[in-house]
Amino acid sequence: MEIFSYDWIGLVITGFATLFLIGEILVNMRGVFALLGIGFITVYFSVYLETSSLIVMLIIYFVGLLLIVIDGKLLNDGTLATIGVASMLTAVALPAPTFSAGLYAVLGVLIGVGASFFFLKVFKRREMWTKIALKDQLTKEAGYSSMNIEYEKLIDREGITLNDLRPVGTIRVDKKDYSAVSNGQWIPKDSNVRIVEVDGTKILVEKINNQ
Repeated sequence: MEIFSYDWIGLVITGFATLFLIGEILVNMRGVFALLGIGFITVYFSVYLETSSLIVMLIIYFVGLLLIVIDGKLLNDGTLATIGVASMLTAVALPAPTFSAGLYAVLGVLIGVGASFFFLKVFKRREMWTKIALKDQLTKEAGYSSMNIEYEKLIDREGITLNDLRPVGTIRVDKKDYSAVSNGQWIPKDSNVRIVEVDGTKILVEKINNQ
């Protein structure tokens, strides 16, 4: 088809493919977005590649997508997500017939990733993302008082990390161990930390920068 001779068509196809695939991860669309995304990305690769190479690039692309899912569901530190996006960008750039077409394809993936978050404003968020975060606050008004008092006394106390906080881990304060979370920061093991906030039994810490 003549339309595929234009470099900008890669932006459209990879953009829609990534938009729908990431959208399927973020919101519950019962596989409709997944089918659309798979269709768009398969068309993109089939135009520029033979069957054997097409399969390889599809694997690289979807491995990148899988890494984003794993990071979002388990780690939440952005490392695997960054590798995943890089894998997807590489997969769409390599088959492009020209440098310009490759840039358009890469731009399409980036736009698709960013635009997919608008689905959260329209459709129902997938439950697997809400399960990894505790939304309910253990407040005194809700009856959580005795344990709260003990934990509230920890504010401004200092401790040490017993493992890497990525961002969740374990700290030790006065020979007692607590589960703690950093504010999105990766804090290495054996780091000195200060407790800055307590919400119920949730302890938020920050790293103490030794001068």
